[in-house]
Amino acid sequence: MRNSELPTQSVQQTSRLRADLALLSVSIIWGSAFVVQRAVAPNTSAFLFNGARFLLAGVALLPFAWLSQQRKSTQQRSNRTDRMGIILAGLLLSAGAALQQAGLRYTTAANAGFITGLYVVLIPIIEMIFLKKTPRLWIWLAAMLATLGLFLLSTGGQLSLRVGDLLELAGALFWALHVIWIGHLVTSLGAFQIAAGQYLVCGLVSLGLGLLFEADQAVSLLSAGWAILYAGLISVGLGYTLQIFGQKVAPPADAAILLSMEAVFAALFGWIFLQEYLTGVQILGCGVMLSGMLLAQASLFKGFPTGLKRER
Repeated sequence: MRNSELPTQSVQQTSRLRADLALLSVSIIWGSAFVVQRAVAPNTSAFLFNGARFLLAGVALLPFAWLSQQRKSTQQRSNRTDRMGIILAGLLLSAGAALQQAGLRYTTAANAGFITGLYVVLIPIIEMIFLKKTPRLWIWLAAMLATLGLFLLSTGGQLSLRVGDLLELAGALFWALHVIWIGHLVTSLGAFQIAAGQYLVCGLVSLGLGLLFEADQAVSLLSAGWAILYAGLISVGLGYTLQIFGQKVAPPADAAILLSMEAVFAALFGWIFLQEYLTGVQILGCGVMLSGMLLAQASLFKGFPTGLKRER
């Protein structure tokens, strides 16, 4: 019996490895997009920029979503509950992006990066309290290491709290809820359906907020066309869609730790393209985050349970 289970376990581990590589690729893509967004942020409306890039990604993925839907039988096609689930994903995405951008007006980029990254520890806490899921011990340790590394990388070991930090903390809560909700949606819906739907919702909400609060900055989008193309098609269209594919296998807590590596790649690309050099403390933070990421993948090594079954 044990021998017959080995091929199944091997297939599961291979599937998990592919999912983790997809999520790590997302971190690389988002890290590169950070450089692009930094380049245009000082002269571009945040809400209008988000609206444009998410709408672009949503429209680009609509044909894939339509083809995916056509391949399904009538019984499998989306119903009203599925559509409401996608809309909720888009609203959570909108709230996280809006609060993050609003908080950046009243705090530093370092504080914003660290506090936003707290969703790494918020996810297992939310799952434990509300979903009655108990993450394994090494997931807690990995989350703590990722948070400590993010603190060292983002702040250099010194954190000065500001008014906008509360907005960033609220945003981190919505990012956590978004990752958890995506983990739920992928069990019943196709990745392209979720992706295109949530992008269009987020784009419309962001565009509405932009026209309401930053309409006078609409002309700034003309000079940011190249950044909108990259951030829309690559960061959102490819990055967030790969996140959904990865979360079909990887649990939300594991996914969050891998996605937090965005900060490391953002620092790396910032060093390469923006000449933003890292201090010794920040380099240490990168190493600590890497340790947390490796610990989160402990189930892929011999002697650890696979951790592939989702607890209900």
